[in-house]
Amino acid sequence: MRLFLALMLLLSPALVRAANAVSLSSTVFVERLVKDTDGRRKLVLEPPKTVIPGDRLVYILQYRNAGSSPAANVYVVNPIPTAVIFQGAADPSAQVSVDGGQNWGRVETLKKRESDGMWRGARLEDVTHVRWIIARPIKAGATGKLSFRGLVR
Repeated sequence: MRLFLALMLLLSPALVRAANAVSLSSTVFVERLVKDTDGRRKLVLEPPKTVIPGDRLVYILQYRNAGSSPAANVYVVNPIPTAVIFQGAADPSAQVSVDGGQNWGRVETLKKRESDGMWRGARLEDVTHVRWIIARPIKAGATGKLSFRGLVR
């Protein structure tokens, strides 16, 4: 089960939409609390060998404009694996969806329909996708990073 979860966490591909040749790579890390040589505790990011419920994850998406001209209107969308609860993005302008990418906004502004048809305020565990809209054109050859955190269910 642990190996399955680790593989599932790695296989949540991000998508990029741009007029130009913007490439995207995604890496996931497990955040662990370890003791350093002086016995002090510190947080480290490790590649996920195994994950268990409660593990904290950090997803890092790196983009690069491989084209010869600036890339404008760039959208980066990353689905949230079902085994992960979205915990927030480093960029406060990131938007989320709780309905598979149909509607976007901050989680506190979204609604979620229950199985009985009633609506309630969305919660972090409802997030299905996270999206960034890169407002400024990305210069040819330029790179950047986006990130978000998750918690293994």
